[in-house]
Amino acid sequence: MDEMPEEPADGSARLPRPLRPFRHREYRLLATSMAASLFASGLWLVAIVYQVIALDGGPSELSAVAAASSVGLLVSVLIGGVAADRLPKRAVMVGVEAVRIASAGIAGVLGVTGALQLWHLAVIAFVVGAAEAFFYPAYSAILPTLLPPDELLAANGVEGTLRPIAQQALGPALAGVLVGAFVPGISLLLAAGIYALALIALFAMRTAPVAPMEAGNSVLADLAEGFRYLFRTGWLFATLAFATLYVLVLIGPIEVLLPFAVRDQACGGASSFALVLGAFGIGGAAGSIVVSSWRLPRRYLTAMILLWGAGAAPLVLIGVTRQLWVMAAATFVVGFTGAVAMVIWGTLLQRRVPPHLLGRVSSLDFFVSLALMPVSMALAGPVGEWLGVPMTFVLAGAVPVFLAVAAIVGWRLPADEIAHPLDAPVTEPNTRAEKA
Repeated sequence: MDEMPEEPADGSARLPRPLRPFRHREYRLLATSMAASLFASGLWLVAIVYQVIALDGGPSELSAVAAASSVGLLVSVLIGGVAADRLPKRAVMVGVEAVRIASAGIAGVLGVTGALQLWHLAVIAFVVGAAEAFFYPAYSAILPTLLPPDELLAANGVEGTLRPIAQQALGPALAGVLVGAFVPGISLLLAAGIYALALIALFAMRTAPVAPMEAGNSVLADLAEGFRYLFRTGWLFATLAFATLYVLVLIGPIEVLLPFAVRDQACGGASSFALVLGAFGIGGAAGSIVVSSWRLPRRYLTAMILLWGAGAAPLVLIGVTRQLWVMAAATFVVGFTGAVAMVIWGTLLQRRVPPHLLGRVSSLDFFVSLALMPVSMALAGPVGEWLGVPMTFVLAGAVPVFLAVAAIVGWRLPADEIAHPLDAPVTEPNTRAEKA
């Protein structure tokens, strides 16, 4: 087991709830590493786009590079969950950062020297995607070993806040400046340097022994154990089944059809689209900040599913309005409620999944999202042309509401959350898993 959290003897427990995880040295280092890594990833994502363009690549070439990253992520994520349960979690994250440093550094050097080719980028993107598949399960599984259970919600809120700010705002903004002033390779080299800072923070964390897994199990046997737990655990299966359909219905319209809604209904251009999309990201950051100040809701399953389902309803407004500000307000609310639900979900996994299974269950969660996102985006265009963009958004906002009610009622989630309360104050570290 990785290191367990220490409880301070001073009065730091009176800190505001969002700041309490920072009492713990190991979490401070982990959060520092996460912030640096997300910032570097923001640089990487934008630099790769302009590096493809600099090599005379067009949409097809950029799509091929992006697909290579997604394929690497998808084929590796389930194995990443097994690794997070079998190996020291900090060591797994160290390995991921090392791969990121090497990949960004190689791409940057080749780009600056003029030796980079498109196939190089595709291979590097595949490697980075495959490595990143190991990060999320390990990160999710290490948090309960560093913090008391009642501080996990705040810690997940910190991660939910850092991601849009560092990866989707600050990193891309700096990359845009560097690409404009120099060449994309400079941004890639800087990303490698910032990934190195993330690695240093991980090295500074104390190591601790890992709880041994059952001897003699193969990787496939470990994967099968994770799937068995999923199918026999009602609240987990219900949530992932709902999430599968939610991703299928929601992601494609937002990613593919939103620019056309802005153009055709609000007569807006690129800056207008950026405003509406930016409102979604700001809503996500705000939701993560707000939820980190709360206790876990008493009706945590019902609240989480309704936040996702009913929280998507404002998308209906995008289908019926011609006002840009209404579109921006709608995406803000969807981003806000989605982020709150996501923070609750991450905390719920860490509180109710047995520690020896947490990496694999987290990877299954990640796999569901990854697998359905490209399907949703592939279907969004044809559906939008068939039904029209406005009607597609009306359905994208309405259908998740019915899915949420079906999940809550069909799997009797209110009874489950009453039988397994998680809102009571906890003073001892989460050394034992709750039996779901």
